[in-house]
Amino acid sequence: MSDSGGTPVLRAPAHQVSPRAIPYWRVSALVGDAVLVIAAAAVALFVPDVPSWAWLLVVLLAILAVVHVVAMPRIRFRVHRWEVSDTAVHTRAGWIGRQSRIAPISRVQTVDSRQGALMRLFGLASITVTTASAAGPITIDCLDDDVARQVVAQLTAITAATVGDAT
Repeated sequence: MSDSGGTPVLRAPAHQVSPRAIPYWRVSALVGDAVLVIAAAAVALFVPDVPSWAWLLVVLLAILAVVHVVAMPRIRFRVHRWEVSDTAVHTRAGWIGRQSRIAPISRVQTVDSRQGALMRLFGLASITVTTASAAGPITIDCLDDDVARQVVAQLTAITAATVGDAT
């Protein structure tokens, strides 16, 4: 694909993450934000000589936490995309900032899958593709468990058939 001037234009990766990523991200954010708000409230309550305006900060933090829990998962779901082809792994992620990564298959060194307890509860898994790149690995978060297994098998087959030393 190219623009009217003939300059190549990069399209978005073809696939969205699992729709179950939304409740997973919501629960993850809720747990983390609740710990933060409770800790801030405990400091305001139990530390002697804390100014009275500290409670205003706790309330503000709680409001921001609610906005984070409600808004972030849907925004992330719209942004996070991935694609694996015979030539490259392409991802896009973020919710405030955006990051796009493309790694040629010839640079892939390892493919790992990860599924924590909370991810397992939601039937999700993440894939990490380690490459010969100073930018670090590429991660595809929140795929359906079955899709993640298929992608790992696909990447393993493609990289095994690719000529090169991944350096």
